[in-house]
Amino acid sequence: MKTTVSAIDFGTSKIVTLVAENSGSQRCDIVAAGVAKYDGYLEEGWNNPGELDEAIRRSIADAEEQCGAKIREINVGVPGAFTRVYATKVTLSLKGTDPRVTSADVKAAFNKAAENLENLPGVVVHSSPAWFMVDGGKKTLEPVGMKGREMTAFISFVVGNRFFVDDVTNRMADLGITVMGFYSTSAGEAMLYLNEQDRDHTSVLIDMGYLNTEIMGVEGDAIIYHRVLDVGGGDIAVALAEQLDISLAEAEDIKRKFVYGIETAGENYEVQGADGQKANVFSREQVKPVICKAVDDIAEQIRSAVEDDFGGLGNWSSVFLTGGGLSFNRGGKEYLSGKLGRPVQETPRRTTKLNSHCFSSALGLMDLIIDTIEQQRQPSATAGGKIKDFFRSLLGG
Repeated sequence: MKTTVSAIDFGTSKIVTLVAENSGSQRCDIVAAGVAKYDGYLEEGWNNPGELDEAIRRSIADAEEQCGAKIREINVGVPGAFTRVYATKVTLSLKGTDPRVTSADVKAAFNKAAENLENLPGVVVHSSPAWFMVDGGKKTLEPVGMKGREMTAFISFVVGNRFFVDDVTNRMADLGITVMGFYSTSAGEAMLYLNEQDRDHTSVLIDMGYLNTEIMGVEGDAIIYHRVLDVGGGDIAVALAEQLDISLAEAEDIKRKFVYGIETAGENYEVQGADGQKANVFSREQVKPVICKAVDDIAEQIRSAVEDDFGGLGNWSSVFLTGGGLSFNRGGKEYLSGKLGRPVQETPRRTTKLNSHCFSSALGLMDLIIDTIEQQRQPSATAGGKIKDFFRSLLGG
């Protein structure tokens, strides 16, 4: 049976509405992608709330035109800036004469962990385990059936900002659209772009957008560290615009063309003059120190978050970069790698459509929604089943 799923992702510079079809022959076929630019947000809220309704409408209308159908129901991604991640460990005793972990024990572990969130403001939009451990043994994501006296679980909750949830629900209602659910965009992106081996070794995903940079420490199937920095690719453009006395749009054009780490003698950047005026030409020697200084400042904040604040990476851990803030530039990830003192990898291409880094969060969101729908259709795990299927059907989304 074919299911049509709609989702909307709020980035810091654009809103993306995706429509996908899920069927037995194809898990997720993106049939429409509506994009509308807007002024985005910071952690405090929308930068221009008065324009938001129109930007949402344009994004959805664009997707409707592409797929040839009206969107009446939609799933909403909660951006990292509007979420908090809480990771907590809980331990419970296993009962019986021959105690083994059951699905009821897993549910009890989630319930016990959730008790720690009772006094926290917000809405839980995602919950997942980093690992389970029986009698202090090896970490696993599939403990059901394991024999022992005690199970410890490390469980992560993503809590969405109540303002965001209520505000978007009301804005969608004004457009005649029902919100079917709220999902963690960060969790979807991390699960889509980091494979199981990378997550088992605890890895970091850095999504540098236009107005902010999101840092996710990931272990197992969970985000165990989360930080949003109020800096991004836009700060690089602003630095250029101020230093060279040009418009932000002109600075963006230079920023996109800049190549890191490759010195080209006589390389120039031309900015067209307004109203027939002569074009301005800037040399690499003028541009490079401005761009590199801005990136160095961002890189230092990332380094401090990853190494000093999180500090959970080992020798086998990996760092990945996505988002439109730096990934589009040749040599960008290599330059960042040098500043972090760690190898930085590009996130793999998971889809044939919209495989640009600027769509990473939207695709991760849709993948999480489809995954949740699929798991909810399956029966809960038995003693011989997979615990991933169980907790996703129980708590996914």
